Amino acid sequence: MASLNSGSNGNCYYVGNDREGILVDAGISGTETDKRMRRIGLVPEKLKAVFITHEHGDHIKGLRSIVKRFKVPVFITSNTLERGRLKLKEPYIKHFTPFEPVRIGNLSIIPFPKYHDACDPHSFVVTCNQVSVGIFTDIGLACKNVIRHFKQCHAAFLEANYDEEMLDRGNYSYVLKNRIRGGRGHLSNKQALQLFLEHRPPFMSHLFLSHLSENNNRPELVKNLFTPCAGKTEIIVASRYEETPVYSIDKRYGYASRPFTSKIVRPNHQLSLFQ
Repeated sequence: MASLNSGSNGNCYYVGNDREGILVDAGISGTETDKRMRRIGLVPEKLKAVFITHEHGDHIKGLRSIVKRFKVPVFITSNTLERGRLKLKEPYIKHFTPFEPVRIGNLSIIPFPKYHDACDPHSFVVTCNQVSVGIFTDIGLACKNVIRHFKQCHAAFLEANYDEEMLDRGNYSYVLKNRIRGGRGHLSNKQALQLFLEHRPPFMSHLFLSHLSENNNRPELVKNLFTPCAGKTEIIVASRYEETPVYSIDKRYGYASRPFTSKIVRPNHQLSLFQ
């Protein structure tokens, strides 16, 4: 697993095995995705699909470029496709259903709905050989879906978007501040830490702190908050400027604590899905 970019300027995460891989979100161009993958030893030819969480620009702005470059299908809900005004050729469009696994080679990807201010937001857990990696970003609050799936993960990308005091003191408008912290926006550092401390499984070996705000957070701040509480879980802060190394995850706790390669608002009738 690796983060290729993480933040409001673009989000793109890689999860795979030795034969196939997928991207979750497409917030950087196909050219940049290719370059960053090769730089950390990933083989772009193994890329088999892209999964889209929601329609906000920092998650889809590179999608057409990625599809054009890699010729891979896009798994996306019909609502997200329409709201994002994505003009993709029909052969590349695939839809998914909440809680129903999608098979990509030996990878099994389970989508589930979450709270975020988008038309049809989902997160994903990717499983292969009994190892599960979760992508939990753009989450207004840790609903039952998020908690249930987080408990199953050997590693995860977890949003730690903002420091509450920095947001309060910052120059964002009152409306924007409330949107960020209002339950359908983003997780604060403290909310992410609470989820981690209360629901981390004993076998979680890696946690990527992701989608940090440029204006309301600092990498060293959130790293220092999590590290004393992490135990044997390795804490990595995903950058908004560059890719992370690739990390290899094994179901045996702590198997690969070092990088695998050195760094060279949902309608009311659907709310039952959250229970």
